[in-house]
Amino acid sequence: MIKIGAALIEATEQLEREKGIPKEIIISSLCDAMVTAYKKHIKTQDVMNIEAQVIESTGEIGVFRRKEVVEDIVSELTEITLEEAKKIDKKAKLGDEVLVEVTPDDFGRIAAQSAKQVIIQRIREAERKMILEEFTDKKGALTTGIIQRVESRNVIVSIGKIEAILPIREQIPGEYYRVNDRIRVYVLDVKETTRLPQVIVSQVHPRIVQELFELEVPEIEDGIVEIVSISREAGYRTKIAVASNDPEVDPVGACIGPRGSRIQTIVNELKNEKIDIIRYSDDPAEFIINALSPARIVTVEILAHTEDTREALVIVPNDQLSLAIGREGQNVRLAHRLTGWRIDIKSLSQIEAEQGPYNYEGQEQEEYEEEETE
Repeated sequence: MIKIGAALIEATEQLEREKGIPKEIIISSLCDAMVTAYKKHIKTQDVMNIEAQVIESTGEIGVFRRKEVVEDIVSELTEITLEEAKKIDKKAKLGDEVLVEVTPDDFGRIAAQSAKQVIIQRIREAERKMILEEFTDKKGALTTGIIQRVESRNVIVSIGKIEAILPIREQIPGEYYRVNDRIRVYVLDVKETTRLPQVIVSQVHPRIVQELFELEVPEIEDGIVEIVSISREAGYRTKIAVASNDPEVDPVGACIGPRGSRIQTIVNELKNEKIDIIRYSDDPAEFIINALSPARIVTVEILAHTEDTREALVIVPNDQLSLAIGREGQNVRLAHRLTGWRIDIKSLSQIEAEQGPYNYEGQEQEEYEEEETE
């Protein structure tokens, strides 16, 4: 046996505390390293049934060959007589297996060098595996990290024991990322590499908004209010469609919260990104009207409603056309993503230029006429 000392055993315990790698894995790696070193040291092919063992109480490690207890030896490499076996284990009997120590006398220095290399490798492998498992579980969820640095426009975020990458495409446009700032990110992907796993995070994914609403609105967490869909242009505007499974609960009011407290918390977290809370409706026309908020709508005409095609024409007052479309088309674009409908918006004057005087029906006509005369 080779005396490796209590220091090495203490080191394994320290690695367990600091890196979270179980001591058993490190001891197993040490034994594997000893077997590897032994095979190189003896320079023969006679390495059958070789294993190493560590005695933690004494700080010793040795290399052993496993042999079967037999009456007549056929192979010295794999067999041992009962008489010799009892010198190792007094309880040995025919058919048992015993461990015969084969540790070379001059093995200490060579073993130490080889052991160090293999242990480092195994520790890295174990650490990589643990981190991979941890972040695979976190994939698709929100987590918090600290900005470490910026490299080639990618923001490096420290999350626990790993540095995640926030690529430029997943950054909020116009956002200034400062070193040591704490930020909330969405774990987008986890890729296994030869070194530590590569974790890709996002600050623009719509799921971030959903997670924040689930955190701030108890009715969503309890299943009373349901998030139907979300469309987002990060840093600018988000539309979120909500419905209630309880007729006594207003889904929009629940999301806004008392005196706007809930929605304000979310807006602050998203650095003042505008959020439109939209009431969902099974009626496509009503849902489209709600989705185009804050614009006022005259009417919605459903042009096509099939499994493959959903198109609608939205007619708005002349002074609402720009608002309905939004800056650079943002409002209608978000409404399209939110509803799943292709939306064509035209003003009353455009419709009348194409079709002649437009006939209004019912309340919509009365409301519009009142607005025109004000």
